[in-house]
Amino acid sequence: MTRRTPRTPPVIAGHTYVRPLGAGGFAEVFLYEQDMPRRVVAVKVLDGTAWTERTRHAFQAEADVMARLSAHPAIISIYQASISADGRAFIAMEFCPETMRTRMKATPLTLEQILDVGVRLCGALETAHRSGVLHRDIKPSNVLVTALGRPVLADFGIAEVRGAVREHEQIALSYPWAAPEVVETKISGSVASEIWSLGATLYTFAAGRSPFESPDREQNERRRLAARISRALYVGLPNGESYGQLDEVLSRALRKNPEERYGSMLEFAEALRAMQRLYGYDVTPVDVISEEWAGAAPRGDDDRLRGPVVSTVRPDSRRVARENARGQATTSRTATRARPEKKRSLSTGAALGLGAGGMLILGLAGFLLTRVLGGGA
Repeated sequence: MTRRTPRTPPVIAGHTYVRPLGAGGFAEVFLYEQDMPRRVVAVKVLDGTAWTERTRHAFQAEADVMARLSAHPAIISIYQASISADGRAFIAMEFCPETMRTRMKATPLTLEQILDVGVRLCGALETAHRSGVLHRDIKPSNVLVTALGRPVLADFGIAEVRGAVREHEQIALSYPWAAPEVVETKISGSVASEIWSLGATLYTFAAGRSPFESPDREQNERRRLAARISRALYVGLPNGESYGQLDEVLSRALRKNPEERYGSMLEFAEALRAMQRLYGYDVTPVDVISEEWAGAAPRGDDDRLRGPVVSTVRPDSRRVARENARGQATTSRTATRARPEKKRSLSTGAALGLGAGGMLILGLAGFLLTRVLGGGA
């Protein structure tokens, strides 16, 4: 995600702003601390100037898709989606301290790491596909790394849900990792094009650049890059001897003809797991949802079924609430002090009355006793 001067972070109920994380496209990402439960979260905020009916639907679709799929261990977790006090849409999600792209630049990934990441992402995407979702923008910068060092897939901002993409909607064109049929705008996405994009992403983890980028940057002008992708003439990994048979696996994922690629992400995962067995690595499990879970996915995009999402918090709302609470407490203490004094006054009067009555009774008793003993005189 590219850096730019961030806007003022929005006021979000139950969250305290910490610092900016980055910006790109029509969104900015900030780090917040959630009050309860206490944790840091990444908050993706849609640019308010871009808020239209189209972007509103895109925002809702992304929130729905991420919430639906975030139960998967290799898909980023979403905590909340709403509208901030200043009217900006936001999604609060798991904070991941780095991306696989930045990790790759710091230290080249080993074959064992690439295979492990590949199997996990295959499971995440197989889960999405069984749920009727196409990610449509698989690339290294959208593979984040959790605090535990696990890869997770993020940014479903232009996902296609159950074929609901409309003709005027954006087509994923992260050129270096897009399939030929997407680059040529024949389709907006398919399972086969996602297999291509994941293959290109794994290639990038090994080579440090996408499959059809040239070491000469001047040759990577968009038109030339698109032409090379369309030809799809696979070029083996630099230092391919370090990666064994990975070229063979990736070259199938990057075939020009979609029908010649792996038939599903599950099939792609099994090819990667076969390599793990071949080289004696731990075999990564493929986490895939059950058919029952996938079949329970909500359908449709009917806003009438949604509850209110606009936040009512205001920048001074807590201050006003505290002042009102202090005022009420002061009034209560004053009233409490006044009431006991009245009780003490009544108690004192009662005590005096009882004392006088007691003396009168004692006097009568003495008079009568004297009369009896004196014989009535």
